[in-house]
Amino acid sequence: MIFIVVKFKVKPEWSERWIDFSRDFTEATRQEPGNLWFDWSRSVDDPNEFVLVEAFQDDAAGPHVNSEHFRKFTAEAPQALVETPQIISETISAQGWNRMGEITVE
Repeated sequence: MIFIVVKFKVKPEWSERWIDFSRDFTEATRQEPGNLWFDWSRSVDDPNEFVLVEAFQDDAAGPHVNSEHFRKFTAEAPQALVETPQIISETISAQGWNRMGEITVE
């Protein structure tokens, strides 16, 4: 799978509306064939930083970045950002989430 983590530093005046701003993009991406997950989190240390954790089947990332909703989001997002987002994008051998071995809940 292709595993991606992206950090978005948004302008303070965009912090409270970032989730609404990215909603259409998020919902459309989650409907794409080959999307495994597409989840946003907000930093507990910086209220202006949002982290996107996403995963795609190996052959699905190309159609994602060529989709209309991706092009629209990447064209509109810079107005809300302080800097270019930081990304980690790697192909990994995992097939999905596994249970954590160090903590067991029974």
